[in-house]
This record gives sequence, structure tokens and C-alpha cells, in this order.
Amino acid sequence: MIKKLGLVFIALFAIQSYGQNGTASPYSFYGIGSINFKGSVENRSMGGLGIYKDSVHINFQNPATFAGNDLEVWNNESRPVKFTVGGSTTSINLKSESSSDKTKSSNFDYLALSVPVGKFGFGFGLQPYSSVGYMLETRDSDDRLDYRYSGEGGLNKVFLSLGYQVNKSLSVGVQTDYDFGNIQNNTINFGYNDDGEFLQYQTKEYTRSDLSGLNFNIGVHYQEMINDKLELQASATYTPQTDLTSKNERLFSTITVNTETGFELLINDLDADLVSSNLEETDLTLPSKFSFGAGLGQPRKWFAGIEYTTQNTSEFSNPIYDNVGANFEDASKLSLGGFYIPEYNSFSKYWKRITYRAGMRFENTGLNINNETIKEFGMSFGVGLPVGNMFSNANLGLEFGQKGTTNANLVKENFVSFQLSLSLNDRWFIKKKYN
Repeated sequence: MIKKLGLVFIALFAIQSYGQNGTASPYSFYGIGSINFKGSVENRSMGGLGIYKDSVHINFQNPATFAGNDLEVWNNESRPVKFTVGGSTTSINLKSESSSDKTKSSNFDYLALSVPVGKFGFGFGLQPYSSVGYMLETRDSDDRLDYRYSGEGGLNKVFLSLGYQVNKSLSVGVQTDYDFGNIQNNTINFGYNDDGEFLQYQTKEYTRSDLSGLNFNIGVHYQEMINDKLELQASATYTPQTDLTSKNERLFSTITVNTETGFELLINDLDADLVSSNLEETDLTLPSKFSFGAGLGQPRKWFAGIEYTTQNTSEFSNPIYDNVGANFEDASKLSLGGFYIPEYNSFSKYWKRITYRAGMRFENTGLNINNETIKEFGMSFGVGLPVGNMFSNANLGLEFGQKGTTNANLVKENFVSFQLSLSLNDRWFIKKKYN
């Protein structure tokens, strides 16, 4: 296990060194940024499907999947301790009605540990919740630079999950998340004199929000053999609405800007009075979410399922920001996917033990800008490569997708995302017997 953990830390260092920005999407300007996918590379490679449960992978999307003793059913051994880490890199082609651009971002996606204790299963870990990273510019009727918007930051979450196996088929679970992080936004209003010349001094507004709070997720999972070969799995989760505390500050500055390099030089600044407007500390409302799905498969051979998620995004509120032209409506997502393993216990042909995954998703993000609903589509593929013994594996995923539209002066994103994870398994609580 020590050697395996060493590999994990090397992988983590590589992911963190590659880049720190979790997103480069202009749509991260709105709300609390772009919401990160909650599941693992294995889930994402199946269109985001989060209903499947087994003994060698961690499913973050439903805390009930941390319970169970399904490995013991077929090889008379106890469940392993599971450790997983994952990251991703995304290339985006941006296109509007008048221009196009390319950008790239990378992200640490998750770090988690799952420990079985009888009918219980405990899990904890770290995941990014949302990411902010954008640079937007607007121009006036004379094609002069008018406003420049930029932002960075996002939310992270530390989670603690508890699952319990009620009976052979049914498990329930609850997860507590502590969300924390900050979001920083900058706005520069460029000015010109009567001759259309760039003014020496410009005005900049800087806003920072430090966010923190708790939220919860409850889940139920059902798993039953319906005949000698076919197994049914069904899943449901619910996250209630919750509020995060947002401690805010706002600063107005006079700056000079080098038009060639974009370098900014601070001349003076002034703190905005947020106390009198009751904006120094506000509540940011995170909306409730519900998901359910089901699928059929043959254990350790194949599985196919469908899952639907709905979120009351229209309940989202953030008093410190006024996103003109944008509003939030209820979000939804439909995921379809599955996997296939040619022969899980083949010792002569490695490729037969590889897990092949595929899926797709159709999503209404809940964001509406200039009366245009922002939608997203993704098609994903992936493989699970066996590593060593104890069913450890490396997982590779690839997703092609599209987000947004060029209508109403908006931006359409065509993206390709590559994901990598290591899922390591070992037994920590075994009493060795000697003759």
C-alpha cells in the first residue's frame, strides 16, 4: 500500500504542477462559477451515470454506495479499503458571431478514501465544488474597449460519508459537506476623451467573497439479482437547499493600463461601504437537487443505465452580485451509459480484463442569458486498466462536448476533456493466521 500511495502523490504533484485554473469558461462569470462534476472518472466516462455500485470503486454521487459487502458474496473475502485520486485537463474552442479563440485549463478533481466496517462504510475526501476563471471584454459602438471583466477562485468541499447496509439489497447513506473558498471578480471601465483618445487614468472595481458553510446529501441504493444472470440496480439522492455565509469586500481603484501589455499600475484605492447596504456579510443560497435512476447488467460483465437529475436552480441567490441580463431557471440533466468487461478473471489476455465504458449526457445548466437557455451536451468514453492485484486500476476518460450558443451575442464552447484517476484497493484489517 505504501508504494501505491507513493504513486498517488506523484500523480497529485503532476496534476497540480500542470495548472491551477479549474476552468477557462466565460460562463464561470455567473453565479458561483462553473459547477464541477461530482463523480469519479469512472462515472464521467459513462455519461455521468452515478447509480452503479461495486466493491472496487468509490461512487461519490450516492453516499449509500459506501455500504455493502458484495465482494464477500462471490469470493469469500472482506471488502477492501479504497483510495482514489483524479484530475483532468480540458481544451475549449470558443466561438461567437464575430470572433473565435482557444483556451485550456486543468483541474485536480478529487481525493478520497473509503473504509468498510461491517455493514457500515465510511468515506471522506476533498473535491472542488465550483471553479471561476474568465476574461471577458466588451466594446462600444466605435469598436473601442469598453469594459474588461476577469475573475478567479471557486469553492472546494471536504466531505464525510456514512453508508449502512439495511439488508442484502438495500443500503442507505448520508453525506456532510463543508464548503469553503473565495471568488474574486474585477471590472475595469475604460474611458476616452472627446477626441476618442484613451484616458491616462481608469477605474477598477474589485470584489471578493469568502464563502463557507455546510450542506447535506442523503441517498438510497437498491441492488437485486432478478434471475441467474441479470442484476437490477436503482439509486436516488436528495440534497436540500442550504445557505453559505459570504463575507464580502469591495474596492474601487484608480489605475493606469498599458494598452499593449495589459499591465495595471495602482494609483490609489478606496474601500466601499458595504455595512450600510447590508452587503458586508450575506447568505448565498444553494438550491436543492434530486436524482434517480436505474439500470440492468450482469455482475462483472456489463451494465447499462439511465439517470435523471433535477435542481431548483431558480432558488439560487447571491445579493453581492447583480448579473445584468442573466437569471437562473431550474436545471436538469439526463445521463445514459454503461460498461463492458470481456472476461474479468482472464489471466492470459490482459485486454479481456479491461473495463470499457461509454455514455452521453444532455444538460440544461439552469443559466439563462439574454433570454437564451444555456445547454450542454457531452459524449464520453473510457477504460479501466487493471493494476497489480486486489482489483486496483487506472482509469482514463475522454469527453467531447458543447456548451452554450452564438445566439444573442453569446459564446459557444466546443470542448475536449481528458481525465485520469488511480483507484487503489487494499485490506487493512485482517488477522493473519499461522499453523
